[in-house]
Amino acid sequence: MSAPLLHASGIDVRFGGVHALRGVTLAVRPGEVCGLIGPNGAGKTTLFDVLSGMRRPDAGTVAYDGADITRRSPVWRARHGMRRTFQRQQLFGQLTVADNLVVARDWRGGTRAGARHRERAAAVLHDCGLDALGGAYAGGLPVGQARMVELARALADPPRVLLLDEPASGTTADERRRLAAVIRRTAEEEDCAVLLVEHNVAFVMELCSRVVVLDLGRVLAEGTPREVRADPAVREAYLGAGAPREG
Repeated sequence: MSAPLLHASGIDVRFGGVHALRGVTLAVRPGEVCGLIGPNGAGKTTLFDVLSGMRRPDAGTVAYDGADITRRSPVWRARHGMRRTFQRQQLFGQLTVADNLVVARDWRGGTRAGARHRERAAAVLHDCGLDALGGAYAGGLPVGQARMVELARALADPPRVLLLDEPASGTTADERRRLAAVIRRTAEEEDCAVLLVEHNVAFVMELCSRVVVLDLGRVLAEGTPREVRADPAVREAYLGAGAPREG
């Protein structure tokens, strides 16, 4: 088994008197798609903020490829291969879909880089089934297409780690299948470590090889989708007593 590419250890976060995260430890390996689930208020987005550098933890460390990056900025992390999407769509609405992807690579600069950036954008749009939307303005897209464009933008500059926050929210069944296919292919072919937060439990259980459950800021359970579904504590806290059991 390969070493974790992203490893959070003993993460604590407090907001005044609220203990949002309590000693959370989580690791994601290259080529793995790991799901993070739990009730509202469990601390999932707070953990994503810590992992992406938007919030510094009160205790604990974040390691990336074996190096401590706890104090590194979001920009540093992004430029070293960590990408994040958000619950609320963050597209540049007044730019075309293709230009949203080009912008993700602009930090590399260079007067001759523009053509390469556009070639990469076109290739990613094709891989995501978005060829026909390259010239459309991102602000006019329906939710499902916008979600796919957000994922495509995260892939425009090849990632090593993908942090996906509610990628399937507001999508149709067909759109979820396309999203899942792109995420799975990225993990496998790019050896990318993927961690996703998602309330659609069926989507998580079908896509992810491992699932971590947060509840009240703590890791409640961790294992394969089958193991997590069968865990009595998870069923009581999150899935519900009526959730179907794995046969």
